[in-house]
Amino acid sequence: MNSDKFIILINIIPCFLFSQLDHTSPEELGISYHKLEKISQISKRLVDDNKVSNITTIINRNGKIVYFKSFGKRGFESDEAIKKNDLYRIYSMTKPIVSLAIMQLHEKELFKLDDPVEKFLPDFSKIKVLTNEGELKSPKVKMTIKNLLNHTAGLSYGWSDHPVDYRYYYAGIYDSKGNDDFIDRVSKLPLRFSPGKEFYYSIATDVLGVLVEKISGESLDQYLQKNIFEPLGMVDTFFKVPINKRDRFIPNYFYNRKTKKTEKLENEYFSNKPNSRSYYNPEFLSGGGGLVSTAEDFMIFAEMLRNNGLFNGVRIINEETLNFMTKNQLPNGVKFTGSSGYPEYWYGDSIKFGLGFGIVNDPEYLRSSGSVGEYYWSGAAGTFFWIDPEKEIVVVTLIQLINNPYPIKQEIKEAVYQSLIE
Repeated sequence: MNSDKFIILINIIPCFLFSQLDHTSPEELGISYHKLEKISQISKRLVDDNKVSNITTIINRNGKIVYFKSFGKRGFESDEAIKKNDLYRIYSMTKPIVSLAIMQLHEKELFKLDDPVEKFLPDFSKIKVLTNEGELKSPKVKMTIKNLLNHTAGLSYGWSDHPVDYRYYYAGIYDSKGNDDFIDRVSKLPLRFSPGKEFYYSIATDVLGVLVEKISGESLDQYLQKNIFEPLGMVDTFFKVPINKRDRFIPNYFYNRKTKKTEKLENEYFSNKPNSRSYYNPEFLSGGGGLVSTAEDFMIFAEMLRNNGLFNGVRIINEETLNFMTKNQLPNGVKFTGSSGYPEYWYGDSIKFGLGFGIVNDPEYLRSSGSVGEYYWSGAAGTFFWIDPEKEIVVVTLIQLINNPYPIKQEIKEAVYQSLIE
């Protein structure tokens, strides 16, 4: 073949032919193409109404992609169309990845789930509980690694007006100059409660990221690259955006609920100091929210989960371990108080939590389509994914809008389940 003609042919071949994920028509897997197109309608409306600058959704059933589309511009100020391989901040969707990493080390018997955190991070032995009376007292039990994995550690994010949260907010945790500085700052803060008493969403997975480094002897980015990203072929997931990929890194936005306007976000990572922690040269690698990824890369990770820890013949984690992680790991009697202190925010017993994943326990109570045992998580900029093991469905949707007020997940979820023929 003439080389010039070969180059032309390569340029017109659809990019998905080079994907690690197989693509097929929805009908082959019991999904109505026409009903699935409602997701496109939802996406176009969100963009046309200027609610989001862009949105990318990818859907997989039984290991094959049945829908993968992007809508909108790279940013509200941009005239350039969004591309399927553009880079999004996934924030807390980092948590399932880092939780899986620590469980890989658990499979190697390098620690036990009931090991106290202070075994690896001695400064944690100094942490006290702030009582309702304003006293600092020693916790009734030691914080364990399992407490970190299921968010019962007593740590916080600093998102409410609770006295502990107030201290977290002003501690500048995400301005840390590396792991030692991070642990030093956290260990000087009190706990909201003794470990194991409540579920309270927190910086626990950031601490797990530090533990991955301590236990493995590798930096968090190196460990994830070697043990998860490289084996899976996830070429676009990282804490630090490479120079040659920065043109694909899109802007982030914030919805101001007071003004009801969307503003461009210049201050990354919720830091108290603008631009103190960038995605180009981060000083602290946030295991709880620091990764950048693409829709396809995250789908590869999610498909590995759906396929019981296996992807393209490569086993990332044992099936038994993953089953354990995606089952409820909150002891009976544990208060499920979310991240604001208000149990109703987390829908009572309809939602449970495993080790790194939220788990749907009662979809009817949630007034939502889906299945019991579905597991999921989301990110602060409006990104979300879920895996339905019963119906063999995986959905990943990416936007970039902090404080997102729109019911995007609910709308897309309804459209997905309404499209099922069988």
